[in-house]
Amino acid sequence: MWFVLALLSAIFAALTSILAKVGIEGVNSNLATAIRTVVVVVMAWGMVFLTNAQSGIDEISKRSWLFLILSGLATGASWLCYYRALQLGDASKVIPIDKLSVVITLVLAFVFLHEQFTAKSLIGCILIGAGTMVMVL
Repeated sequence: MWFVLALLSAIFAALTSILAKVGIEGVNSNLATAIRTVVVVVMAWGMVFLTNAQSGIDEISKRSWLFLILSGLATGASWLCYYRALQLGDASKVIPIDKLSVVITLVLAFVFLHEQFTAKSLIGCILIGAGTMVMVL
């Protein structure tokens, strides 16, 4: 099931990029990000109430609150940078660079989460990096 959800995530992320590139034409990138964020917030809270998950809010630890807030700040910064880059550059060049986040995530997971970094991971990182360079240069 995780694979299907991850694949759907990739498909929706691809749609996000194309729809955003069309949608930000003539719109301030910060305003566009704010509009997108409102839609995401409404969707997310809709799912919370639809699944009756709101009762678990009292059980969230201070540590989880801290890291969820930091994650939200990182998401916001990412979206602001992404929309501005998408507005200024070609989608075919911005998106591959944005996807270097896969490589950065693997390295950070190894360093901070002590996840295994295998030869396969290294080869994948090299290929993603090389593919990005081929597409951008």
